[in-house]
Amino acid sequence: MLKNGEFYLIKDMRQRGMNITQIADSLGRDRKTIRKWLKKDEPSKYQRSVKKTSILDPFKPYIKARMEEGCFNAVVLFDEIKAQGYPGQIRLLRSFMEPLRPVVKTKATLRYETAPGKQAQVDWGHFKVEWNGGYKRLYAFVMVLSISI
Repeated sequence: MLKNGEFYLIKDMRQRGMNITQIADSLGRDRKTIRKWLKKDEPSKYQRSVKKTSILDPFKPYIKARMEEGCFNAVVLFDEIKAQGYPGQIRLLRSFMEPLRPVVKTKATLRYETAPGKQAQVDWGHFKVEWNGGYKRLYAFVMVLSISI
């Protein structure tokens, strides 16, 4: 197998007028290898000859079906397939789910601006304080203006 860029180097050397023996000697390759690669139009991609099976394979159709229903929580799906007999860890499930999740295109919150004095946020709160040897519940009203100058 050729290293990255070596295919294009061979093609470039040939275009510059070097013969197969000169290319082979300069790259430390056999002449037959150089001849074989010169016949090709582009470098071949590496493909694994034996497809490795995963312990998640029997559960993948179920996971895909649940994700199509809208369940993207890996913990929930992990619990469901664990009940079906999945012996693996959640890491394998998360790495399988990651490319299948939809891309979020909008932000969770929208920013908007108002003129001074036009909008405020209000909240009630309560807390206990020590008062004359005992505890007393106090209430608070909080109002925050969105903009102040």
